[in-house]
Amino acid sequence: MRPDVSEALRYLGIPHPTGELRREAERMADELSDAIQPRYFYRVESVEHLPDRVRLQRTELDLAGSTALGMLAGCDRAVLLACTLGARFDAKLLAIQARDMAKAVIYDALGSAFVEAGCDQAERDIAARFPDLFLTDRFSPGYGDLPLDIQPALCAALDTGRRLGVTVTPSLLMNPVKSVTAVIGLSDAPQPARVRGCGACNLRETCQFRKEGKTCGA
Repeated sequence: MRPDVSEALRYLGIPHPTGELRREAERMADELSDAIQPRYFYRVESVEHLPDRVRLQRTELDLAGSTALGMLAGCDRAVLLACTLGARFDAKLLAIQARDMAKAVIYDALGSAFVEAGCDQAERDIAARFPDLFLTDRFSPGYGDLPLDIQPALCAALDTGRRLGVTVTPSLLMNPVKSVTAVIGLSDAPQPARVRGCGACNLRETCQFRKEGKTCGA
């Protein structure tokens, strides 16, 4: 697996990079993928639909609000997913920051694209495991009105500390930094695409497009 360089540069607000920048990003992507691969873990749980929330069976996790209710409408099961690049990425990023901040910015964006690629691979694995079911778009804590403060309970349900070395800080940041959690619904019926725009993006707080009052078009 390899990070999508075009996606990483798009995160930086550089959809049309110069030849030199593109070559450097491609070189760094090769270096990253040779050293690190995304790791993920998921579990599938039955869901109970309540008036104001969706309850994940066999966990202490309730997904409150209209976002979860809408995303999981028509689903009788849901996948809880975590994906990370691990602590080695953090250490490498710090080393690059000490030498060259411009390259560190590119490396950070490549890491973001790479962990999303890991989530995409997890989705493909899930789809292959359940060939007769349809997957919803994946969505994460902080999307819509799904509270960010469910992150610790979601990580606990997945036992991410033991399985992936992923923890949540008191300020609800993921550690290692390139770590993502998500929920995916499983349904007997085809599911429309629902997740669109900045609210669904894990990079919304640091996006260069948003800083300039623009969007990337995703």
